[in-house]
Amino acid sequence: MFTGIIEATGRILKIDKNADDSRFTFDTGKLSLSDMKLGDSISVNGACLSIIEKNENSFSADLSGETLGLTTFSSLKAGSCINLEKAMMLSDRINGHMVSGHIDGVGKIIAKQDEGRSIRFTIEFPAELNKFISKKGSVTVDGVSLTINDVNNNVFDVNIIPHTLSETIFSEYEIDTKVNLEVDQIARYLDKLINK
Repeated sequence: MFTGIIEATGRILKIDKNADDSRFTFDTGKLSLSDMKLGDSISVNGACLSIIEKNENSFSADLSGETLGLTTFSSLKAGSCINLEKAMMLSDRINGHMVSGHIDGVGKIIAKQDEGRSIRFTIEFPAELNKFISKKGSVTVDGVSLTINDVNNNVFDVNIIPHTLSETIFSEYEIDTKVNLEVDQIARYLDKLINK
């Protein structure tokens, strides 16, 4: 489990592609891995990955064909910047919201504009996620816990404050950038209960 509060940004060092899957090696920037061990979970752009190799400032993870097909990882390259968050401990404050690290779909940045000291991003999302996304609800974008400003059909808006912009890869986003989306878990489970 994660909170959606990004601890550091890093980058992809290399990608070793196999027939149906890939091994990614990530540089963790200022994020120390000293308290992490093999098999531990770490969120990379919102996707929960398992550490299979690690050094002081880098780790490797295997991404299955399923993960590659459901996330933006299939379009990323060596050098691409990434958001990082270690799995939460039960003693931690939950400053964002409960995030599983299971990506529900890929969205696309379709507009961005200055709004006071923040930037309003407009994100298009797959129509099948519409029932899970609501005004003032929570959503995770590339691992970042955000509050939705407004929803219109399959488009939502979020405001990114200067701190979030400087501490995440939101500063890299341009029009047409693809992003990993995870809907609020409560909405997902309520839908399952109601529509059994």
